[in-house]
Amino acid sequence: MSSKLSDPIEVCAKQSLTTPNKLGDCPFTQRVLLTLEEKHLPYELKLVDLKNKPEWFLEISPEGKVPIIKLDEKWIPDSDVITQKLEEKFPEPSLVTPPEKASVGSKIFSTFIGFLKSKDPSDGTEQALLDELTALNKYLEENGPFINGKEVSAADLSLGPKLYHLEIALGHYKKWSVPDSLPYLKSYMKAIFSLDSFIKTQAQLEDVIEGWRSKVEG
Repeated sequence: MSSKLSDPIEVCAKQSLTTPNKLGDCPFTQRVLLTLEEKHLPYELKLVDLKNKPEWFLEISPEGKVPIIKLDEKWIPDSDVITQKLEEKFPEPSLVTPPEKASVGSKIFSTFIGFLKSKDPSDGTEQALLDELTALNKYLEENGPFINGKEVSAADLSLGPKLYHLEIALGHYKKWSVPDSLPYLKSYMKAIFSLDSFIKTQAQLEDVIEGWRSKVEG
């Protein structure tokens, strides 16, 4: 049974590090916003300065983390929990990824961070990332264009923002890009990044760069 929504859903999100009153660089928040956009649900963004967290925010998010959204008068943290709750409460249009496909590409983000932070070119972190990207490319060749075939689903909305961060951060800090030998992955990234919902909710390039600086420079 689908619920109707009269008031916009409140969403607390990271504020830009570089531009006042702009959305910041959090792939997990973008995942939530993409879910709201693809389900055509109205929402109201509350931007939070995570370097100087206001008292009202710490009262609803004691750990000081985003994203957090208000649903049925309760504040819910964690993008996994939030997206599941949104799917249950607003099942149409469905964004469900079948369980056997839900973990496709799930190791890419951690291997990306490993390579981004690496100071030793021979430590295997680049190859670890390439192995994961190659596996995704092969999967998409056989099952694409999206993770669940022809339609965008929850798994894409989770993976897309992480690939966006990967592309920008590795391009800037490592002068590295996804190789042309992975054409299905490159087409997938282009398709996801071209979605109206993605363009509307993506972080600014300079925010992604700034957001990863401490990981790279220590």
